[in-house]
Amino acid sequence: MVQGIIGSELVKLIKSGKVPDKGVADYLIVDVRDDDWKGGNIKGSRNYPSQRFLLEVDDLIERTKDVPITIFHCALSQERGPKAARIYEETRNALHDTNHTVYVLQGGFVQFGQSYKDDPELVENWREIIW
Repeated sequence: MVQGIIGSELVKLIKSGKVPDKGVADYLIVDVRDDDWKGGNIKGSRNYPSQRFLLEVDDLIERTKDVPITIFHCALSQERGPKAARIYEETRNALHDTNHTVYVLQGGFVQFGQSYKDDPELVENWREIIW
């Protein structure tokens, strides 16, 4: 079941020393924003645009089959992020074991970016003019 994660919990995960998306990763942050991705992103996240998500979900699942935590978000995490998280979880459960946790970042990048834009460990490529 997809769960929610608040920004401060994600910050703890990022700053915990756990490894994001490299070799044997502890977690992966998946950003499903489309053109609105250009205004900044969570450091270390991977962009899988919602417009192409269904075409790329199998690749994402193969890439993350050994990753225990996957966090999804979009701008507000009200539509694209939760939908992608559900598709990912259902597909991954059908193809692999269910020993993983899928989260949706509550408040999405808008809230996370506004809260943590000045911390280069958390947010990169921030463009104030967009937000």
